[in-house]
Amino acid sequence: AAAAMAKSGFLRENTVIAILILFAVSIATSVLLGVLVERIAYRPLRRAPRLVPLITAIGASFVLQYMFKGLYGDQFKAYPEIEALKGSYTYGDFNITKIQVVVIIAASLLMLGLYLYVQYTKAGKAMRAVSEDKDIAALMGIDVDAIIVRTFVLGAALAGAAGILYAITFRQVNFFMGFIPGIKAFTAAVLGGIGNIPGAMLGGIFLGLFESVGPI
Repeated sequence: AAAAMAKSGFLRENTVIAILILFAVSIATSVLLGVLVERIAYRPLRRAPRLVPLITAIGASFVLQYMFKGLYGDQFKAYPEIEALKGSYTYGDFNITKIQVVVIIAASLLMLGLYLYVQYTKAGKAMRAVSEDKDIAALMGIDVDAIIVRTFVLGAALAGAAGILYAITFRQVNFFMGFIPGIKAFTAAVLGGIGNIPGAMLGGIFLGLFESVGPI
């Protein structure tokens, strides 16, 4: 979609609209895949030991990766450069690109929205209840299956948005591009505490800083 809009000149002339369309298409695709994976791979394992869904997650990720390899090939594909996001801001010795500013602001807003949704909405409280104990949550009148599907939808939507931010930053995509960020996301969640949203954010910041300034 991005390549087609770039060739037509639409991306250059209507940058904001084009970026919003990219986000919408990416989020919709991710949500569809997330719901399908939940229904096919996870729902039958609802009562299985915790190790089983973890192994299933790894298997599902490989299935999706190699499915897209079959559809689009294994070559890197260039992502169109966005004219409005070229350049950088310099303050003394500090330099930051416009794309980095957009990524920081977008990630912060998404993180804040997720935190507020989980902490202060009725659906968010239901998600936390289901994560603590599905049986007790069901006794309290919570539709466990619906809440789990909603959680998958929310996670997939955020993943779709993150994919666009990743693509406009590094400007190349391939079928395996999500594997390393997925490992890093899992590591950040473990560092911050599984189920702790602010902790996961701090874990991600710590991991990114260590990766940037630490020994390679």
